[in-house]
Amino acid sequence: MSQNSNISYLNFLKKVGISSFLQNKPKVIYENEDHKNNNLLNLDINEIKKLNDLESLIINSNNLKYKNYSNKITIGDGNENAKIFIIGESPEEENKKMKPFAGETEKLLDKMLKAINLDKKFVYKSNVVPWLIDKNKKIENIDILKCLPFIQRQIEIINPKIILLMGPIAANAILNSNLDFTNLRGKWHKYKSINLDQTIECLVTYHPKYLIQFPKEKKYAWEDLQMLQKKINEN
Repeated sequence: MSQNSNISYLNFLKKVGISSFLQNKPKVIYENEDHKNNNLLNLDINEIKKLNDLESLIINSNNLKYKNYSNKITIGDGNENAKIFIIGESPEEENKKMKPFAGETEKLLDKMLKAINLDKKFVYKSNVVPWLIDKNKKIENIDILKCLPFIQRQIEIINPKIILLMGPIAANAILNSNLDFTNLRGKWHKYKSINLDQTIECLVTYHPKYLIQFPKEKKYAWEDLQMLQKKINEN
């Protein structure tokens, strides 16, 4: 249809009283990042299916920005399809790359995994508290309780076969237990969630940072690692 024909047709429509049109398709509206984040905040955490979205939720959860939290977080590192999930306490102060385990702690953890022939590329790592805690502060129960839904949802998204809990904070938080670390260490426990079809095997052991400070405990950590290796071979 020519331009003149278009104009004539529009004039005809105007004369018969038509003054507006409805589109067959809705307009494509660009959704900026702020709008996306607001949508995430309105979601039930159980509706989140991706780790990237979970990370965005954590970053924008204003009620969790305590004065003892920095603005830096890490929710995890490694293979997102891993069957082995290692959980520690919180990112460390020297952690410039914002990984769950860093520096000498990461080096020792790598050695521990290598000792049982477990390639770290088959592992996913995270912490109970995703925020970098001020070096002058310690992790308190209120911090753990506020962050617990995040690590629980992370477990559900990864859906591993085995969880290695490193240190008392990770052990007590994930197992929902008040037992002393010595009573939890070196034993297999069950992790249950209403959003998972089956339970997950959990093993409690020492955090690498603790083993650096108290190297005499490494012999007990080695016993735990052998238990882990045996379980992996069984599966």
